[in-house]
Amino acid sequence: MKVILQQDVRDHGKKGQMVEVSDGYARNYLLPRKLAVPATADALNTMKLQEKARQRKMEEEKARARENAGKLESVVVKIAAKAGEGGRLFGSVTNKDVSDALREQYGIDIEKSRIIIADPIKAYGSYEVKCRFGYEISGTIHLLVTESK
Repeated sequence: MKVILQQDVRDHGKKGQMVEVSDGYARNYLLPRKLAVPATADALNTMKLQEKARQRKMEEEKARARENAGKLESVVVKIAAKAGEGGRLFGSVTNKDVSDALREQYGIDIEKSRIIIADPIKAYGSYEVKCRFGYEISGTIHLLVTESK
């Protein structure tokens, strides 16, 4: 019997795949637990529409990521921080600080988990911070840490 999986099923396939399973396995296990639906014409059409919607959403996310990466090239994010003797900051500049500053100064909304700071920023100066958008798209954030007044 051909069925369309509604959830990942171990040793059979992932959600959205159409697989061939024995009639008994489908009737007694997959269908009652709502892990799959029979592969009827309506179900196949629904599966195709969902796949098209998923592809369209992925393309929109890629376009948004490319746009944000392009915007990052022309901006310099300024973060004011307090420091003690020798110019060492009290604490450090984190990816959350960079994300908040980008949103506040330029209206670019990037999740803090996408911003990668290799070494902790604990002094005044100019830094380049990597930002991974996904889909093999990345950008560089130019960061300037200055003294707060």
